[in-house]
Amino acid sequence: MARPEKEAAVQEIVETLDKAKSVFVTDFEGLDVEMMNELRRKFREASVNYRVVKNTLARLGAKQAGRDEMLEYFRGPSALAYSYDDPSAPARVISDFAKKVEKPKIKVSLFEGVFYGPEDVEAIASLPPKEVLLAQIVAGVNAPVQGFVRGMSALLQKLVMTLEAVRRDREESQP
Repeated sequence: MARPEKEAAVQEIVETLDKAKSVFVTDFEGLDVEMMNELRRKFREASVNYRVVKNTLARLGAKQAGRDEMLEYFRGPSALAYSYDDPSAPARVISDFAKKVEKPKIKVSLFEGVFYGPEDVEAIASLPPKEVLLAQIVAGVNAPVQGFVRGMSALLQKLVMTLEAVRRDREESQP
């Protein structure tokens, strides 16, 4: 690869590490062409980018991006799975695929800018999609308001029933 091409590849890795919501460094060793194509298809369906990288260029990119903690993980076959939208999508795709094939293995990850080792990936993979998390937050915020409205409605209903009972008593007591 000519030097300008290498510099462009390093710059692309730097931008990926800086801008992606999540980046997972994977070891794809042992995947044949058919399995690799299936994995790439699953990544595309989940709006995840997957790119095989040269370790030397990846280490340079990580160093330039200020991600020195990742340097030791760029050994052996390495690829980057990253997403600009749903940060947990790459982990979900990899975990689902690995249940069937036991590959690829996740070496390390950056999730919302925080460095995580391979032992933390299962927790990330179990996160629901972003839309579901937002819906859960809205439901959590909305629940106390709904409870308050229901409580006030019940109080108003009791007040109306009490006033109605008082009115009936007065009508019955008058000759």
